Amino acid sequence: MKLVLGGYAQGKLNYAMSKYQLQDPVVFDGVLPDGVPLQGRQAVINHFHQWVKNRIAEGGCPEEDLLPLLDAYRDCIIICDEVGNGIVPASPAEREYRERVGRILITLAQKAEEVERVICGIGQKLK
Repeated sequence: MKLVLGGYAQGKLNYAMSKYQLQDPVVFDGVLPDGVPLQGRQAVINHFHQWVKNRIAEGGCPEEDLLPLLDAYRDCIIICDEVGNGIVPASPAEREYRERVGRILITLAQKAEEVERVICGIGQKLK
């Protein structure tokens, strides 16, 4: 698994497509793959942070729901906005979301074979 993160509108998806030379990926936008085989195509989970936010709002546990994904799609690319920078939200729900995304990214970074941070379309290798 590869993890690409960075700020909003920094070119993360384009960077991943170019860097990993993805010709015909299946891009999941704010959702996770449903377990269906992709016939050799690369799974890209874009806007991962949106999936986390939606799962929390639904009363789900994104930390647990993520484990089957990592087993089923070991070579996926996960793309996520950094949501922990800037002003701390006043809303308790927004603070919880921000905290949980950060902790999930820590777990993903530990498991990832590569971690890249993208700023202005330029990748910086973290791992």
